[in-house]
Amino acid sequence: MEDFSFPKSSRLTGKKQISQLFTKGKSALLFPFRTLILPAEDNKSRVLFSVPSRNFKRAVDRNRIKRMMREAYRLNRHRAGDASVMIAYIYVSKEILPYNIIQEKMISTLCNLSSNASKN
Repeated sequence: MEDFSFPKSSRLTGKKQISQLFTKGKSALLFPFRTLILPAEDNKSRVLFSVPSRNFKRAVDRNRIKRMMREAYRLNRHRAGDASVMIAYIYVSKEILPYNIIQEKMISTLCNLSSNASKN
């Protein structure tokens, strides 16, 4: 049985690692996400979710979008394969999209990540 948990050890939390990801990471845009990807030093994949307050003034809306993004990632992270990377998902849409669209786009970003990892 697959493990669908999302422990704190899978989250990107360190200031040093986050700044390194934003300065050295490769960026890709697949609407509604802008993703930043950087190979991790350790063999652990870590992820960060961000929703800019410029687009969503109310914290309730930002938290709802982040919750949907985390859930879509948690259920589909196995599609990324064994790639050990640091990933930042930045929500760029100006409106709250339905969960099924967010999940569909999350799956496509994870599948692209696994295909790029297999090529290298």
